[in-house]
Amino acid sequence: MSGTGALSGAVAVVTGGASGMGLATVQRFVAEGASVVVADLNVAAGERVAAELGDAVRFERCDVSVEADVAAVVRAAVDSFGRLDIMFNNAGVGGAFGPITEIESDDWDTTFGVLVRGVFTGTKHAARQMIKQGAGGSIINTASVAGLGGGGGPQAYSAAKAAVINLTETTANELASHSIRVNAICPGIIFTPLMHRGDEADAETVMSELQPLPKRGEGSDIAGAALWLAGPDAAFVTGTSIVVDGGISSAGTRLYGRLGGTQNLDRVVGIAHGTTGQAASVRRL
Repeated sequence: MSGTGALSGAVAVVTGGASGMGLATVQRFVAEGASVVVADLNVAAGERVAAELGDAVRFERCDVSVEADVAAVVRAAVDSFGRLDIMFNNAGVGGAFGPITEIESDDWDTTFGVLVRGVFTGTKHAARQMIKQGAGGSIINTASVAGLGGGGGPQAYSAAKAAVINLTETTANELASHSIRVNAICPGIIFTPLMHRGDEADAETVMSELQPLPKRGEGSDIAGAALWLAGPDAAFVTGTSIVVDGGISSAGTRLYGRLGGTQNLDRVVGIAHGTTGQAASVRRL
């Protein structure tokens, strides 16, 4: 572990840390001197990350919709590295999609179980440990530009991410007296397996139509924002949502509404499980 990086000596948990934005953040945190517990459902990918990054990383299988799993990951950080300073609640799924008249209640609940309950339990158990340590800490939640206003995404995903933004603000206020900062990151089109689902060409087309900046959004862009929020340069920042979207939200476009049209989501219903290894369930209307 480096002794000179921005996170030298810090200990972090990154959920959804085996791929995409989470993996990029794990790599950046380790490069800046942190020790990291990678929490993910994908065991093969998680073990590969731990093997590649060495002693500074430990992998723990975790389903963030299961509170016992999240509590175990926090304990693993303390058992392995002695403390917890940074919690990045990042695990996600595409979630339920389709017309509101057709979405199954179980699919809706599964979406909220990962995207909202996972942030709640991650915040809960991280805050308990940070309060016990008495040295403050940083909790970072992955939200989305889809949560910034109505029409920004499939109903379940958009509503869940709006809940994450609100939860970030309320818990920031509650935990401030303990010097625990709570912030969110709102990504736009980020080229990860969860976003493009194997069709990068289509994602590139959507990006070119919606995003003012020509640069392609990468996991490293989110990792940079997470590093800043985790580190000392953001010591006076809490209760805010950092938008990292290439200008999409400022241009007034509706990201997932356009994506939905591209993928004919008005003609199908189901749930997408992202990079968990579980196949999507899709029914044509």
